[in-house]
Amino acid sequence: MNKPLILVVEDDSAVRNLIATTLETHGYRFQTAPTGESAILEAVSHNPDVILLDLGLPDMDGIEIIHKIRSWSKTPIIVISARSEDTDKIDALDAGADDYLTKPFSVEELLARLRVTFRRLHDVGDSVQDAVYTNGDLKIDYAAGCAFMKEQELHLTPIEYKLLCLLAKNAGKVLTHTYITRE
Repeated sequence: MNKPLILVVEDDSAVRNLIATTLETHGYRFQTAPTGESAILEAVSHNPDVILLDLGLPDMDGIEIIHKIRSWSKTPIIVISARSEDTDKIDALDAGADDYLTKPFSVEELLARLRVTFRRLHDVGDSVQDAVYTNGDLKIDYAAGCAFMKEQELHLTPIEYKLLCLLAKNAGKVLTHTYITRE
């Protein structure tokens, strides 16, 4: 499997470059977006594993971006903002952010928060693989490696089964052709 993809949404080029250099040094893949509009486009196009989001962007507020992304994706969002008031943190977390890091921050703390986020994603992935996925009449038994529709076993090729599992694992997300073929 490929290394995780992180979307860095930051309008300040110095901070964006610091984060990008840190991620690159530690072997992460990343995309950058300097505006809210480009952030949403990148999120839809590249389906990142985690989003690092500044709240103070030139074209829209980060809270609005969180709301838009949460309307179609459960991708973890870590806010990195100079806003340090409790109300700002609460608003971001209530909007759907998963974590909040106040500027200035240490790169070690950022990396630790990323590790925690990836550990949570990994743990959720493990529990999904041990479980049975159900959506309406569709049932996928991951342990047995088979799928059922209205209690009738589906006879799928290995590629069809892998594709079905990938789509089930990413239910509610928009997946690009590139992402699907890569996975």
